[in-house]
Amino acid sequence: MYGTIIKSVKSHQIYTNRGKPGVEVIVTTENGAQGRAMCTSGISIGTHEVDFTFDGGTKFGGKGVTQAAKRVEDIIAPVIIGMDSAKQSEVDAAILDIYPDAKVRLGGNAVAATSAAVLKAGAASLGIPLYRHIGGANAMYLPVPGVAMAAGDERYGGGITTPGGKPTMSVMAFGFDKFADASYACWEVHTRWAEKMKKKFGGFPNIRDFISIPEGVYNSDREIWEEMLKTVIEAGYEGKMGFQMDVATDTYHNKEDDKYYGLFDRTPKTKEQLYDFYMQIIKDYPFIIIEDPFNEDDYDATAELTKESGIQIVGDDLFTTNPERVAHGISKGAANAVLLKVNQVGSISEALEMIQYAYKFGYAIMPSDSRGEGESIADYAVGINAGSIRESAIGARGNRFLEIEEELGSSAKFIGARGLKGFRNQERANIKLVDCKIEKNQ
Repeated sequence: MYGTIIKSVKSHQIYTNRGKPGVEVIVTTENGAQGRAMCTSGISIGTHEVDFTFDGGTKFGGKGVTQAAKRVEDIIAPVIIGMDSAKQSEVDAAILDIYPDAKVRLGGNAVAATSAAVLKAGAASLGIPLYRHIGGANAMYLPVPGVAMAAGDERYGGGITTPGGKPTMSVMAFGFDKFADASYACWEVHTRWAEKMKKKFGGFPNIRDFISIPEGVYNSDREIWEEMLKTVIEAGYEGKMGFQMDVATDTYHNKEDDKYYGLFDRTPKTKEQLYDFYMQIIKDYPFIIIEDPFNEDDYDATAELTKESGIQIVGDDLFTTNPERVAHGISKGAANAVLLKVNQVGSISEALEMIQYAYKFGYAIMPSDSRGEGESIADYAVGINAGSIRESAIGARGNRFLEIEEELGSSAKFIGARGLKGFRNQERANIKLVDCKIEKNQ
């Protein structure tokens, strides 16, 4: 179609809410439609992620991205101008064919931002929502969302490297009939939690944010989970909400003695002790999702925990959205869900290929917007029919989900716990289904 042809590609460095600059790319088509996308580096970065291009030097701590933006305009733009924005795979292939090692020479951030901007331009030029452009008529499921609760890595002495505020803890809302109901429950729980933390140590962020817990407030994370559970119960959502935790365990791992330091409390832990710890807290608290429970190359321990825990175990640093690492994890039975960060692998097409491969072998996909996707992550999630998503119940991302739920109308589906992996989570779903049947029979 003539209107979908790429007419111009612009790029520049912008400020982001991640504390680091990002590359923004604007793709405009012949019919005037525009796709705008940004890519920035994350807080916790796996060593197997695709490399980004940074300026170096002193400005922005060396993390400026003006060179990456320049490569978009000088190198990528001349290649893709004149191509059809509605043919995503063809555009991505052209970008990756610029050099044999295109992602290295261009920068993963330049490639990812351009690819995402093309995707958005394609949807806009066709006059359809982004989720519909991604998933077609099959895009109808809204994921189990969560809300940020606790963060901070210094409360027990800090990690071995730079944990970046991990572990982070969220409350996930699975026991509801609509996304809107799950969203409200998350808002209520977070509001109660923020009020408690303000009284406890003055910690009161903007709504939807993690509350960073300083040293000396708690003696162990068990105390945090007790207070989180109490907050859920007080709000009236016991049995309808569960815990999600991104451990980013590799940042606490000392490779010299193979122990974990400063994680969950001040006691150093061996891999075996950490494994037993996870199994115990899964029994004691309503955990439904744990992300990166062991170091990023420990497929065996992750596989064992996946098999025995019965909950959703997510690989982020373990997989880095990389098809080869996902394939290796599948062969081991490590994790049962992949955290989706498009810029970990490069282009939209590569990410979609990985998603279909994971689905083929029964793995779930859990999108995250930590690399600059913003509210568009809602469209990604619905487009691929993801069963769960990192946070996103409220704020700009929550607003977009609510908008999509309204757009879909009667075809919108929220299946809650049935969208989560793990036999314990499925038991929760079955209990809810039985309860519904009993209520109908009465």
